[in-house]
Amino acid sequence: MTVTEDETRDLEADFERTVAAEGRIEPRDWMPEGYRRTLIRQIAQHAHSEIIGMQPEGNWILRAPSLRRKAILLAKVQDEAGHGLYLYSATETLGVDRAELTEKLIDAKQKYSSIFNYPTLTFADIGVIGWLVDGAAICNQVPLCRSSYGPYARAMVRICKEESFHQRQGFELLRTLMAGTDAQRAMVQDAVDRWWWPSLMMFGPADGDSPNTQQSMAWRIKRHTNDELRQRYVDMTVPQAAALGVTLPDPELRWNEERQAHDFGAIDWDEFAQVVKGAGPCNAQRLANRRAAHEEGQWVRDAAAAYAAKQARRTEGAAA
Repeated sequence: MTVTEDETRDLEADFERTVAAEGRIEPRDWMPEGYRRTLIRQIAQHAHSEIIGMQPEGNWILRAPSLRRKAILLAKVQDEAGHGLYLYSATETLGVDRAELTEKLIDAKQKYSSIFNYPTLTFADIGVIGWLVDGAAICNQVPLCRSSYGPYARAMVRICKEESFHQRQGFELLRTLMAGTDAQRAMVQDAVDRWWWPSLMMFGPADGDSPNTQQSMAWRIKRHTNDELRQRYVDMTVPQAAALGVTLPDPELRWNEERQAHDFGAIDWDEFAQVVKGAGPCNAQRLANRRAAHEEGQWVRDAAAAYAAKQARRTEGAAA
């Protein structure tokens, strides 16, 4: 059906009123094409990050030091797989197919979070990922529970609850290690030194260099700018580091009484750009592993499709 210019203006006006009134846009509602494309980009990147993010931790499941730690880590990786599925499902409500999104991921045509391109060198890294990385994810994602797009906002409610558990698990692991030997405490501090700055990069480029932030906020997809979220994260994390007894690797980190917030040092944006472009420590490895898993799982997808077709034929036969 052809939509006239007047009808399009009316639809745009309805959309703007709904967003301005803090209403929810649902899959069958009219939406601007730019809004749809922005959501696809953001939610797909989020889904890819959950799936790729299984790799750094999954690498330690068989090497975890106890059955309890194995069970905790296995449950966490399983949660991340579920998060990816929720988010791919939310993206499909916008008219794209998850198979297409997967192809774009393994062909490096869509991005995932830069943080997952760093290696996990010791078991302390698992705790630091839970504390710092999942802590950054929570800071970034809790406001998304109020996103203007309904399926995304609803998916984020459960994801944030589970991420909160992951952060507590990471903190508990680090607290246990910090109560151990000098070698264990040194291992924790080394992991913190390596993950602190990449965690700050998780929020994306500085506001002045972020081309999508202002429009995403106008559409109520995002609720805060990258720099606002980064500042909130630093202020939240500093007292947690003090409670653990670790030092955050930033000599410029200090409380600013006038701003009632922490000042912190400059992020290495050149490093961030290199990782985003595919030249990080583990970019090639992460994509190669994901590509191999996709190819090796082809028989499962073929079997599922054949079974679905067989069931459909039986249903048709019974109806006839």
